[in-house]
Amino acid sequence: MKIAIFGKSISQEFHIHIVELIDRLKSEKVEISIYLPFFNIIKSVCSLNEVDCSFFSTPFECPDDINFLVTIGGDGTFLESILFLKSSDIPAIGINTGRLGYLATIARDEISKAFDAIFSNNYKLEERSLLRVETDIDLFDGYNFALNEVTIQKIDSSLLSIDTWINGEFLNTFWTDGLIIATPTGSTAYSLSVGGPIVMPGSCNFTIAPIASHNLSVRPIVVHDNVVIEAQVKSRNDKYLLTADNRTHILNVSERKLTIRKTKFILKLLILPYNSYFNTLRNKLMWGMDKRN
Repeated sequence: MKIAIFGKSISQEFHIHIVELIDRLKSEKVEISIYLPFFNIIKSVCSLNEVDCSFFSTPFECPDDINFLVTIGGDGTFLESILFLKSSDIPAIGINTGRLGYLATIARDEISKAFDAIFSNNYKLEERSLLRVETDIDLFDGYNFALNEVTIQKIDSSLLSIDTWINGEFLNTFWTDGLIIATPTGSTAYSLSVGGPIVMPGSCNFTIAPIASHNLSVRPIVVHDNVVIEAQVKSRNDKYLLTADNRTHILNVSERKLTIRKTKFILKLLILPYNSYFNTLRNKLMWGMDKRN
């Protein structure tokens, strides 16, 4: 088995857990490839034994023959790690050292149990759809896809006017601070904070949700994920902000329409037997908990 490890930083309380993880992988004779800047951080703060491993520093250097990618951090780190999968079929799983952990679902005290399940092949793979955003210029150095959402946002106090089409048919002009186009995975992220619905992964839908709409009757809409969404932005300011997950790009309103559609590739999440989508919802959204006291 060959596993790649990606991370950006490591908190002091997680030092013991990263050593535990690497020692466990070594004991199982796993080939390890580690993101080099992250390895340098680990070496500088942890009492790490000699590790026989390879390294990668860019998405192009990440090995193609790994069985899966492990991320160490929060959901933001997990989103960034997707670039290293290079549109491949390599599954990903996250160890959560952050706060929420919708995507990075392995808690630090569950590392041993998680890898017991992995090494006994007691897991399943869940497919997640992604969005792709295009215009007449190169966006995000070619990494113009998103697991959570693509957003169009204002960069000053002026409202945006966003003309929107679905499969060539005019939908609406959104007078708003911005627009969120979210996958089911992203329905519990930014979209949820503006009143968008929670959409179960695998539902084959995207959500279009305005941010602080000037028209109160305009609500989020759920569309099939096989549609092509087009958007033309107008503003008193000649610029606006476009995001794809945690990547940002400033565009001129004079640019041609944005085209947003489902990518041809999917992301595979490694799901452990004691984790489930509904269990994550209950825990992360604290459903059923009385917080009045």
